[in-house]
Amino acid sequence: MTIQTHILGYPRIGAKRELKFAEEAYWKGESTQAEFLSKAQAIEASNWQAQVDAGLSLLTVGDFVFYDSILTHAVRLGIIPPRFDEAAKLNPVDQQFYLARGRAPACTDVAALEMTKWFDTNYHYLVPEFTVNQTFTADFSDLFAQIDRAKAFNTPLKVVVPGLLTFLYLSRIVDDQQKIKETHVCGCGSEHKDIAADKATLQFVDALIPVYAQLFDELKARGVEHVQIDEPILVLDLASEWQAAFERVYNLLQRRDGLKLIVTTYFETLGTNLNLAVNLPVAGLHIDITREKVGEFFWKKVIDQLPTHKILSLGLINGRSVWASDLPALNEVVETAKKALGDRLWLSTGCSLLHVPVDLNSEQVPAAIEGKLAFARQKLDELVALATGNIYANEKLNKTAQSAFELVGQSRPEPFAVRFKVQQEKFKLPLIPTTTIGSFPQTQEIRAARAAWNKGNLSNADYEAAMKKEIAYAIEQQEQLDLDVLVHGEAERTDMVEYFAGLLDGFWLSKFGWVQSYGSRCVRPPIIVGDITRPNAMTVKWIEYANSLTNKIVKGMLTGPVTILNWSFPPAHRTRREVCLQLAEAIRLEVADLQNAGIEIIQIDEAAFREGLPLRKADQAAYWDWAVKSFKHCSSSANVGTQIHTHMCYSDFKDCLPQITEMDADVITIETSRSGLQLLEMFHQQGYPNAIGPGVYDIHSPRTPSADNMRTVINGALQTIPAERLWVNPDCGLKTRNWEETRAALKQLVDMAKQVREELAA
Repeated sequence: MTIQTHILGYPRIGAKRELKFAEEAYWKGESTQAEFLSKAQAIEASNWQAQVDAGLSLLTVGDFVFYDSILTHAVRLGIIPPRFDEAAKLNPVDQQFYLARGRAPACTDVAALEMTKWFDTNYHYLVPEFTVNQTFTADFSDLFAQIDRAKAFNTPLKVVVPGLLTFLYLSRIVDDQQKIKETHVCGCGSEHKDIAADKATLQFVDALIPVYAQLFDELKARGVEHVQIDEPILVLDLASEWQAAFERVYNLLQRRDGLKLIVTTYFETLGTNLNLAVNLPVAGLHIDITREKVGEFFWKKVIDQLPTHKILSLGLINGRSVWASDLPALNEVVETAKKALGDRLWLSTGCSLLHVPVDLNSEQVPAAIEGKLAFARQKLDELVALATGNIYANEKLNKTAQSAFELVGQSRPEPFAVRFKVQQEKFKLPLIPTTTIGSFPQTQEIRAARAAWNKGNLSNADYEAAMKKEIAYAIEQQEQLDLDVLVHGEAERTDMVEYFAGLLDGFWLSKFGWVQSYGSRCVRPPIIVGDITRPNAMTVKWIEYANSLTNKIVKGMLTGPVTILNWSFPPAHRTRREVCLQLAEAIRLEVADLQNAGIEIIQIDEAAFREGLPLRKADQAAYWDWAVKSFKHCSSSANVGTQIHTHMCYSDFKDCLPQITEMDADVITIETSRSGLQLLEMFHQQGYPNAIGPGVYDIHSPRTPSADNMRTVINGALQTIPAERLWVNPDCGLKTRNWEETRAALKQLVDMAKQVREELAA
C-alpha cells in the first residue's frame, strides 16, 4: 500500500534569503517588477523541485506568496480599505506591498494594515480590514498562473487556500472613518467574547461562499484534484456561533464532484471541536499530532470518530522544531493508523515548514549536535522515509543528560509607588519624557564592518572602534533631536535574541538558519543545545561607552528571558519553564552588572511575552506562572532607584493585562499605532498602575508619520494614564529604517511631546 505524502507549506524566503533581497531591491527602485517576479518564481520553482526530489506524492501549490498569505488572499478578494483608494491604479503585486508598507509608487503614504502574530508563532500576518458594507471582487489569476507553472513538474497538485472562516476570524471590521468598529485580531488564539462582534463578522459568510465556490469550480476545471483549506481556528476554544458557521459553510461548499477538499488544522489538537471537525462534509481532515501532550494520543480519538470514507492526514513531522524526528517512534503511529485507515492515510508535516530554516546542508554543524538536526529540506526526507518504511534508528537522538534546574524566583521588594517616587525625584525628567525602543539604523557601514570582522579581515580592536563610532553618532543624533532618555543604538547587535545567544553558553548559532518573521524581515533563531549560563558581562562595555558621551541618561538594553526562549528553538528534552528560568538568572546577573556600572535605567525587552501563550484557556495558567516569575526574577537585582523598562509589540494583549501588571516593570512601552488604539481602550477599561509609553508611530512602515497622527495616540493615552506616568516613544526599534527616515519621524515625535507639555503646563 502506498501512503500519500504532502506538506502544508515550504519556506518562501529562499535558502540564502533571495526573496528578501529581491523585494527590497524592487522597493528601492533598483529593479523592475519583471525582474523581481523572475527571481521570486525561481525560488518558487526551487521549492517545488525540492518536493519532487524528495519523492512527495503531492506538490503543494499556493503557499508561495510575496509578503503574507492572508494579505495575498485579501487582495485576491478585492478587500482594499478606503484609505488605500489609490491602490486602484496599481497591479495586484504593488497593491499587496502598499497595504503592507503604507507606501507604493505614485501613491500617497498612508497607515499600513495592522500586523500581529500568527497564533503562537513569531510569524506576523497582516490583518484584513472590512468595511461594514464590504463587497468582494475576486481575482485569483495569479494563483491560476502558479498552478500552470507547477504543472511542468509532472506531479499531482494540491492547492492551498486560506479557509473562509479562519480568514473572517482573523479579520476586523472598521467604519467609514477608519475607526475600529469590531475587532477580531486573534493571531494569539484568544477566544472571541463579543457575540455581537462575531455576528457582525459572520454576516460576510453569505457573500464569500459564492466566491469560494467559483474558485473551487475553476480549480477543478484546471485539473486540480485536492485543495488544502487551512482552518487552524478549529484548534481554538470556539464559540457556538463559529462552530455552527463551520457546519453551514461546508455543507454549502461540499458539492464539488471530482475535487477533494482537505480541511487542515495545526498548532494544537482539535479538543472540543473534534466531533465538529470529523463530521464536516469534506473529503478529508489534517491534524497536527506534534503538539499533543505526552501520552495524550488524541490522534487515536480522531481515527475512532472519523467516518469510514474520509482521508486523514497525520501531521507527524514537527514544522516548528529543528530537531530530527524519532522515526522508529513515529513509525509505530504510522503502523497503527495504517491498520485502521488503509489507503485513506496520508502523512504530512504538522504545520507549514515556513517556521524552520530551509536547508541544513548549508551549515557546519558542531560535532556535539551532528545528526540531531533537521531543517525544512531534511524534513521532506523524514516524511518520505516514514511513508516508504525506510526507517532507521538515529542513535544520536538519545537524550542528553542535563542537570536538574530549579529556581526560587526573586522579585523587587519595594512596591511600584515607592520606587516611582524615588525615581521621579532622582531623574527629574520632564513631563511625558521622550525615548526610543533601543535600536537605531543598521547602516551599510555597520554591516560591512561586521562582515569583515566575521571573515577575519578586521581586527577586534578595529571592529570595536567601528562600533564605537556608530554609537557616538547615535548619541549625537539623539542629543540634537533633544530626546530625554537616550539609547546606545545597538550597533554591535545583529538581532535582539541572537546577540545574547552568542554570548551565553548553551546556544548554537547557525549561519544560514533564517526564518521569515514578516514581509522581507527574516530572523535567525538560535538553537538551545544545553544548560544556559552567562560566562561574562554581555552589554556593559558598550553602554558604559555611550554613557560617557553625554550628560543625559542612557538606557541599558537587554532582551528578556521569555522573548529569548520564544524566539529560539528550544531543546528537545527540557521543559520551557526550566529553560526560561535559566535565562532569567543570566539576565538578572547582567542587570546587576549594568547597575554597578552606573546605568540607572535598564530596559528588559519582552516583545514575545504574549507569543508563547498556549492556544487553549485550560493550558494558559501554567505559562503565565513561569513567564511572569521569570521576568520578575531577572529584574529583581535592580535597586529601588533603578528604573526597569520593558517593551512589547505586535500581539494581542487585551486578555493578559493582569499578567502584564503582575510583571511590575516601572515603565512598559507597547505597540499601539497599528492596532488603532485598541490597546489603550483595554488599559482604560481595566486600568494600569505603572508608567506606560504607547507607541505613537509605526516603525515598520517607511512613511514619515505626521505629528497629528502621533498626537492622536497621546490624546487617547491621556484619557487613561496620568501625564506623570506617560512616556512618548515609537512602537518598536528603528534598526530597519534609515537615518533620514529616523530623524524625520523622531523630530515630529519630540516636537509633538513638547507641544503637549506646554498645553498641560498651561
